[in-house]
Amino acid sequence: MSMTMDDSIKRWTAKRKTALVTEIIQGKTTVAEASRSFDLTPSEIEGRVEDAKRGMENSLRANPLDIREHYEKQLQDLQEAYGEAMLELRARKKLAALMERDGVRGERATGSSAAPNQ
Repeated sequence: MSMTMDDSIKRWTAKRKTALVTEIIQGKTTVAEASRSFDLTPSEIEGRVEDAKRGMENSLRANPLDIREHYEKQLQDLQEAYGEAMLELRARKKLAALMERDGVRGERATGSSAAPNQ
């Protein structure tokens, strides 16, 4: 890590987060190194890097989104992802129910029930 990061400071200010993300983007440190050095989870750090990249992308647009539009777009993306996940979950449950039903029929058809035939 470079000397711009002060290890003695415990509070994560915007300036400190920016310095860490900048070092990661510039390749001066890695997510794993930062995670160990600052006792943060890798997902926390990766989230900050992704937020920074989205912010940079927005600021470089010809017509940048204002903060409300940005959050509305993010909310819409999350709602779409949630909807897709729910559809997949329903499909998996339906498939499991059909497989279970067919599995029971298959046992009966082959005559391998729990009680032996006498």
